[in-house]
Amino acid sequence: MSINKRNSEGYFDPTAYEALTKIARDAKQARAYRPLIYVCSPLSGDISANQENARRYCRSVVERGGIPLAPHLLFPQFMDDTSAEERDLAIFMDIVLLSKCAELWVFGERISKGMSIEIEKAKRKGQPIRWFTDDCKEVSP
Repeated sequence: MSINKRNSEGYFDPTAYEALTKIARDAKQARAYRPLIYVCSPLSGDISANQENARRYCRSVVERGGIPLAPHLLFPQFMDDTSAEERDLAIFMDIVLLSKCAELWVFGERISKGMSIEIEKAKRKGQPIRWFTDDCKEVSP
């Protein structure tokens, strides 16, 4: 759909054209920027349920205008969380990815050991941290 320089009666109308063009441009720019958000939630314990929750949390990030990054959904695909060596490597990679994100969003009531490491790193780097319940409702820390 293009914006016509003429009004509905066929007369040249530059004021309306400029206003509608600006509205369309602003709307496009608003859709263009989506910050990368690090999703921090538990993996250990009931891994299957925790991964399902993480998928739900990622969806919440998308609905709030962000791009979710949840390494605990990706790394278990090819790394062994029960191996101390591989877990340490995964946490190292988590921190590298966290440094690329605009914010850290913490989901859930339980803070796991891995989550506490991510939260502390974000605090030290001065990254914004937002807190959410299991139901994706934002709360104060």
